[in-house]
Amino acid sequence: MSSTTAGTTRRDTLLVDGPARRRPAETKAAFKTTELIAYVAAVAGVLIASFVVDGNGNGDNGAAGDYFRADRAWFYVVLLTIGYMVSRGLAKAGSRDSADA
Repeated sequence: MSSTTAGTTRRDTLLVDGPARRRPAETKAAFKTTELIAYVAAVAGVLIASFVVDGNGNGDNGAAGDYFRADRAWFYVVLLTIGYMVSRGLAKAGSRDSADA
């Protein structure tokens, strides 16, 4: 049986008033970060640019027009994804969870 009074919780010999609270980790959840917003915007920009730019030779004086093939666009999306995953990994590498101690 615990020797604490009602309304307090015993945590490592420290009495805390009210219900026990969990300490949050240092970093936010991935969906709450601006990294995710920037990543989604960059991916959308790459895919829209790939869709809009054509290779029909619409340049002046018969010069070849711009082209941005789908395979190159998806390569850039993969690079963006790798960059996003590395940035989240670095963000989480510095955080500690209370369960780690």
